Formats: sequence, structure tokens, C-alpha cells
Amino acid sequence: MATVFDVAKYFLDKLGPMSTWKLQKLCYYAQAWTLAWDEKPLFQEDFQAWSNGPVCPELFQKHKGLFMISSEELTDGDPGVFDQDQRDALDVICNDYGDKDAYWLREQTHNEDPWRNARGKVPPGASSNTLITKEVMGEYYGSL
Repeated sequence: MATVFDVAKYFLDKLGPMSTWKLQKLCYYAQAWTLAWDEKPLFQEDFQAWSNGPVCPELFQKHKGLFMISSEELTDGDPGVFDQDQRDALDVICNDYGDKDAYWLREQTHNEDPWRNARGKVPPGASSNTLITKEVMGEYYGSL
């Protein structure tokens, strides 16, 4: 199975350098839509409902302290692990979300049930490490 790093590297290779916020959201949408379309995860790592939207902690640890990241700076990840169907799905994410800025993506995730429900009554801006489950992601995006 691929890792979140493989997905991140794919996006960075395809779209070029971007903010770490944007990279997190693209990886989130790659997982969410793959769960909806294929009913199985693209990668094992999970997302948590952080104040600025869904964040994968493992990916965060790799880019912690950076605002922008490039493919060269992400030393983990192999975008060659994907089969053609997976590359096609990742390309849909690139086409649908790749031209959006980080703030648009943040607002989009804040308006969708998986993040909102995982946040619950946590005040805006407050820390939270509540898991956004793959099941919830698959059900929500599969219903759209």
C-alpha cells in the first residue's frame, strides 16, 4: 500500500512547490475521494481535525517549520508506486483542487461534515487531535 508521502511526492512533482497547508489538504482529498470511489484507502495514515483543517501528523512531522515545500525537500515518498487507476484518481484531485489556494481548501474542509463533526464543540483555533476516520470520510464523500 502507498503512504501519504508517496501521495505528497506525486502532488509536488505534478504541481510544483506549494504551501504545506495546501499539500495537507490535497492529500486529505486524495484519501477522501479514493475511499468514496474505490471503497478502500489509498494509504494507511490518518488525518486529525486540527484547527486549520485536516492534517496528517506523520506528514506534518516531515514538513514541520516550513511554509512552502518542494519535491526536493520531501525526501520520503515514491510516486512510482501507483497503478494507472490510482494515478488517474490523483490527477482528478490535481485538476479539481490543484489550482485552489490553501485558504480556499481550508474553508472547503471547514464546511464539510468529516472535519466539522470531528471538531465537535472544540472552539475555533483551539488544538484538537481528534481522528477523522476513514469510514466517515468514505461515507461522506461517497454520498456527494
